[in-house]
Amino acid sequence: YVIVYSERNENMAQRQIREVGDPLLRKKSRVVETIDDKVKQLIDDMYDTLKASDDGIGIAAPQVGVLKRVIIVDLGEEGEGGPYKLINPVITKAKGEQVCREGCLSVPGLLGDVTRPKEVTVEAINEEGKKVIIKAKDLLAICLCHEIDHLDGILFIDKATELFDADAEDEE
Repeated sequence: YVIVYSERNENMAQRQIREVGDPLLRKKSRVVETIDDKVKQLIDDMYDTLKASDDGIGIAAPQVGVLKRVIIVDLGEEGEGGPYKLINPVITKAKGEQVCREGCLSVPGLLGDVTRPKEVTVEAINEEGKKVIIKAKDLLAICLCHEIDHLDGILFIDKATELFDADAEDEE
């Protein structure tokens, strides 16, 4: 007999990720007025969905079919850490420029070179309702910009200067 223990709790819920072509991904998300149990459940479900993805480091509510201004960024062991669970995030400062090859859970099979700010300051509310300010640079800045774009119906393929087949990239 093989007994498999899982760290997942029983309340873990993954939601289906919407993919490019779904009109909901192109809509502007609404501001979250109240952090109630529904919003907290959405955040939990989004986090579970992100963790279940192979290599995702961020997710926005529209990607799971909800037009609310909620994002999660979790770089894991990439340095800046996380997870950042942000409600109503706004970029208040942006500085510099960097080009990064991005992918997206909602755009499977494609990567693209996108120019983003090198550094950003993001103001948001956490799930406890407290205001948070994140000063981010490099990968964290890229990811925050990418996820906040989702809240305005913008996908990385709209900003990419060049697109690449993700499977071909994996073989290199």
